[in-house]
Amino acid sequence: MERNPMRRQLAIMRQSLFDQGHVDEQFVQLEELQDDANPNFVEEVVTLYYRDSARIILNIEQALERKPFDFRKLDAYMHQFKGSSSSIGAKKVKAESTLFREYCKSGNGEGCMRSFQQLKKEYATLRKKLGAYFQLARQAGPVETASRPK
Repeated sequence: MERNPMRRQLAIMRQSLFDQGHVDEQFVQLEELQDDANPNFVEEVVTLYYRDSARIILNIEQALERKPFDFRKLDAYMHQFKGSSSSIGAKKVKAESTLFREYCKSGNGEGCMRSFQQLKKEYATLRKKLGAYFQLARQAGPVETASRPK
């Protein structure tokens, strides 16, 4: 059993991110790159993801306002967004990105609109949950290397 109750709470919160399907194995890969020299590596990478993805989401929103839809442009934006989401292990966001791209390929504008709304919900949920996770991680302090989850 974890000696530090905050560390235990953090472990439970981390596990729930996986159990609820918000993050996947790629998130673990990022964690493995974090070390004592850069203890906030994962949070910094995720912050960069948010910064970059906000711009892409805005581009998609603007493209969806133009009729007729330019499905090639929408697909290109979503391809970039999906890649960024994959790099941090954003599982549900990535899945919705894949669905959006399928709608683009079939020329289904209504499907794109519905999928994009769902994607924004998943993105907002992920951002909220990871924000709470990183806040607790900062409060809990650094992890001893021996107890770092694999």
